[in-house]
Amino acid sequence: MDAILLQILNGLDKGSAYALIALGLTLIFGTLGVVNFAHGAIFMIGAFCAVTLSRLLSLSHPSAEPTGTDFLGNPKFDDVLYVNEWFGETAGAFIIDWSVPLAILFAIPIMVAVGFIMERGLIKHFYKRPHADQILVTFGLAIVLQEVIKYFYGANPIPTPAPEVFRGSFDFGVLLGFEANAIIYPYWRMVYFAFALVLITAVFGFLQFTTFGMVVRAGMADRETVGLLGINIDKRFTIMFAIAACVAGLAGVMYTPINSPNYHMGMDFLVLSFVVVVVGGMGSLPGAVLAGFLLGILESFASMPVMTSLIPGINQIIIYLVAIVVLLTRPRGLMGRRGVMEE
Repeated sequence: MDAILLQILNGLDKGSAYALIALGLTLIFGTLGVVNFAHGAIFMIGAFCAVTLSRLLSLSHPSAEPTGTDFLGNPKFDDVLYVNEWFGETAGAFIIDWSVPLAILFAIPIMVAVGFIMERGLIKHFYKRPHADQILVTFGLAIVLQEVIKYFYGANPIPTPAPEVFRGSFDFGVLLGFEANAIIYPYWRMVYFAFALVLITAVFGFLQFTTFGMVVRAGMADRETVGLLGINIDKRFTIMFAIAACVAGLAGVMYTPINSPNYHMGMDFLVLSFVVVVVGGMGSLPGAVLAGFLLGILESFASMPVMTSLIPGINQIIIYLVAIVVLLTRPRGLMGRRGVMEE
């Protein structure tokens, strides 16, 4: 039982990332009808927003007065962090330690701008083009963004630690009545799961309970009728594209302590997230979230030593096997609308 609970917990953090990226993908497909293969790159840009803020907070200048001498007797000047100089050492240390959560505030305007520029500058020209054209152009954009990140940040992963208070692990075994150290789970992974739930709830609440969201949902169901009512649905869909980019970007920001950012992390998540969207149902927001968590947990169970010893490589293909079974038995996905992907 403790092994089962541990694998469920292990699957929640990756499932949270799948769910958040798939949610953004589904928002874009459901509103604009665009297959956006650059969405994984948006997740990557969000992660590097956290890296960038961490580097900005580490900027320093030499002290005005020498603080000693080196072994040759020359004056020695210590580096003084700007953040410590502006806010004091205590507050500066706190800001640097909490750079990842603070990167949320840093990333929101950047991700909204990225989504707006991407939609207005490129995507809008492919609304009426075949999906193959959309895939090619957005995949090319993803490669360009990937290479830009590689040029400025290098090819190696960049460690971005969580705040010190969240760097330990929680003993679920003691809490649930098992032996001590039976189920050890990092605090930050729990934070990420909670963050994902809050973000998903916020998106669904926005779409369900605001006038803007109700108009968007109506536009997703019948775009022409909403347009005939005098509503500029295109403008609202552009805003939804920016919101979808923001969701993926914030998912990347908070994922940095779990997986050190690197230039190809967007591609690593992209294909799997599209599989999640297809399994959940094209255009179905609840389906994208449900499939994200389910496939994350399945991937965690497939990574157990007993499974990999019986079927080598099963952890690498389990998601695709599930997708094949779902598409053969239910082409519209778990929660897709009737007729979608079935003709």
